[in-house]
Amino acid sequence: MATSEVLLVKPVDGLGGEGDQVKVRAGYARNFLLPRKIAVPLNAANRKHVDALRKRRAERESTELSGAQEVAKKLEKTSLAFAVKTGEGGKMFGAITVTDIHDKLAASGIELDKKKILLHTPVKTIGQHTVKVKLHADVSVELAFDVVSENPIEPVAAEAPPAEKKYERRERR
Repeated sequence: MATSEVLLVKPVDGLGGEGDQVKVRAGYARNFLLPRKIAVPLNAANRKHVDALRKRRAERESTELSGAQEVAKKLEKTSLAFAVKTGEGGKMFGAITVTDIHDKLAASGIELDKKKILLHTPVKTIGQHTVKVKLHADVSVELAFDVVSENPIEPVAAEAPPAEKKYERRERR
């Protein structure tokens, strides 16, 4: 397979950051990276830009890290509570999802990308739960939230077990 060496101008997930020299398939470079100006072909003239790109990358990463640490401090002070409708025995109608958590955080003044909230399955029980928020490669926060019932929880009424059916064998004719 033909490969091509390119110099990344912008960070690409799973490939590298700006200023990195990477080997990729020729078609990927020719059809995706180069037309979108994400990368430039590696030649003598472009190698001079490597230092400028690496310096810009270091500045960007340091500002992202400091921003993530500030948001982490805000998240540690934040407490969320969700009031949900419940039926008999405290069984929830619906579930608490990433979108609900994101909306609550946005309402409390914390803006972050919804993809940074890592909730593997929607919350379907009442009580205290935690969710992981990954703000940066080096910064992640455990956010605790409560799910409470809007209405008082009614105990489940004891139901009588269904009567057993007796089967009779019929004679064949």
